[in-house]
Amino acid sequence: MRTVVFDLDGTLADTSGDLIAAANDCFRQMGLGDQLDPIADAGTAFYGARAMLRLGLERLGRADERQVDAYYQPFIDSYGAAIDVHTFLYPGAMQAVNDLSRAGYNVAVCTNKPEHLARLLLTRLGVLDAFDSLTGADTLPVRKPDPEHLRETVRRAGGDPAQSLLVGDTVTDRETSRAAGVPSVLVTFGPNAGAVVDLAPEATIDHFDELAGVVRRLIG
Repeated sequence: MRTVVFDLDGTLADTSGDLIAAANDCFRQMGLGDQLDPIADAGTAFYGARAMLRLGLERLGRADERQVDAYYQPFIDSYGAAIDVHTFLYPGAMQAVNDLSRAGYNVAVCTNKPEHLARLLLTRLGVLDAFDSLTGADTLPVRKPDPEHLRETVRRAGGDPAQSLLVGDTVTDRETSRAAGVPSVLVTFGPNAGAVVDLAPEATIDHFDELAGVVRRLIG
């Protein structure tokens, strides 16, 4: 009944390169040219399409939520067409997932990426079948940080939400776990590493090799 739930972007995989590329494609469609840097702006990428579009427009003094909304679907289309060009799984990620599964834990993905894109990406990376369930931003009427997103992910994996934890990388993941009353484990190897400790999670890991021991300590 114990379940380990993983965020996707910035936790299991570094998707920032392809996310930034899709945002820059939108800016080129606007006639503005590339506005985001794939390295310096990687952290913003993990907060979603609108955050990236908003950042680029703000840099030009053109912040306009209507334009952000108008280019959301073009972003999705661009990203879906080139979803795995630069993306890579973090070292040890799938070894940790598989080890937990063999040890009797349910393993699942709870992401604020649209479900069809999350499924497409994990399929392209060859790891979708490793997970007992996957829910995305549009799977349910709610999304992270609403705790029901996490709880329903656990239920679909065959687990008990009270015996789960969330592995993530941002304040959204921390707030989700806190609202659900379960532990969070935040990774320190992504672009948001500097802010992770300040979020006071139950644990942090510097590498996926550490995860199994942390899981045993937190949920048995």
